[in-house]
Amino acid sequence: MPVQIDVWSDFVCPWCFLASVTLERLQQSHNIEINRHAFELRPQGSPPMPQDYRDYIEQVGHPQFVAAARARYGLEINAGPFGIDSRKALIGAQYARLQGASDAYHDAVYRAYWQQAQSIDDPEVLVKIAASVDLDAGEFREALASSELDMAVSLDIAQARRYEITSVPSMIFDKQYLVSGAQPYEVLSEIVDKIQLGEALA
Repeated sequence: MPVQIDVWSDFVCPWCFLASVTLERLQQSHNIEINRHAFELRPQGSPPMPQDYRDYIEQVGHPQFVAAARARYGLEINAGPFGIDSRKALIGAQYARLQGASDAYHDAVYRAYWQQAQSIDDPEVLVKIAASVDLDAGEFREALASSELDMAVSLDIAQARRYEITSVPSMIFDKQYLVSGAQPYEVLSEIVDKIQLGEALA
């Protein structure tokens, strides 16, 4: 049986992008099943980001992320606009999941935002991304306006609150082991190995 990994993430979270790359590698080496859930770092209606915090991210946080992406993952970063609304992209992810294209959609949206500097808050940008992973463009465009899929995003976020998840990426292995942050492949691999062998995790 595959090890279940429930992942909460947001497309505009830099470390979620790196975690997604690691999970992709883990899929190639281990028998796992990834269940992706929505999380919003800055939900609609959030107060404006304080200028000093924005300055810190731009001057310290982002350069650290760019350096880590290059050194640890061999990735070059060319990020999209800072501070955009990810809700539509998360709604699109719900549609992609129903179509069996969750992994492909997530990978394409992450790379569009973090490596191709695309504005993933633009519905037409999202439609093009969806079409690139063989999702029907017309159906996807309609799905972005779906109240049911919007509610599915809200339910994912509510579930995260029940689990006391306050930051992303957060991963729950085998419905019981919470792992936070963009952990190295070796760490996640060891967790999966121990679960598959029936060994206790510290």
